[in-house]
Amino acid sequence: MSNVTVITIDGPSGTGKGTICCHLAYLMKWNFLDSGALYRVLAIAAKKNQIGNEDELELIELTNNLDVEFKMRNPESMADVLFNGKIVTDEIRTEVCGKAASVIAPIAGVRKALLTRQRAFCKEPGLIADGRDMGTVVFPNAELKIFLTASIDERAKRRFKQLKEGGISVNLRRLHREIEERDERDSGRKLSPLKPADDAIIVDTTDINVEDVIGKISKLVIDKIPNLSKRVVDYLR
Repeated sequence: MSNVTVITIDGPSGTGKGTICCHLAYLMKWNFLDSGALYRVLAIAAKKNQIGNEDELELIELTNNLDVEFKMRNPESMADVLFNGKIVTDEIRTEVCGKAASVIAPIAGVRKALLTRQRAFCKEPGLIADGRDMGTVVFPNAELKIFLTASIDERAKRRFKQLKEGGISVNLRRLHREIEERDERDSGRKLSPLKPADDAIIVDTTDINVEDVIGKISKLVIDKIPNLSKRVVDYLR
């Protein structure tokens, strides 16, 4: 494994992982990995190549040639996701793409192939990794591991608001049920289940606004990561 400093932020959807990770990566000028986006991009690639979401060998072949980049715009925005140089951020955030990705994600061969791809993002000066198994499987030696959690009710409301603001019609009750079902799948799977690493710091974001969560995690970064540059410390404060 690389000696590059890694910060992992894991947890289920709707806990604020993406917002926090993008904010930190932008301010610190570190590399960023949204591991969930890789599975969603793979789902897009599979559809375009007319490959079934359960066709393990074909999916592995796609994975080995997956050209994905993350571009930060500003500390308040989510990263742009580029696939083969084209922005696909909106396309991968649809519920249809999410469901396809959830079928692909448990396939052992695909996860193994993507492990190499994910670790390739670990480059100087450091990496902020957003996912579900970043601290447990992908970067088990990360210097700082954080696990975000929040109630299902709160996460459903956040996702509902996000989709409505994006012009997408959605039913809150159905969304709540889908999040609950996904949690059960992610936590119950045998391969890389969703759970905090033994040495992770757990942060419940249910009743905390995003600014306060960012402040809390920024303090953890300053306290736990040695040899940060003065510029980075000043930005995080």
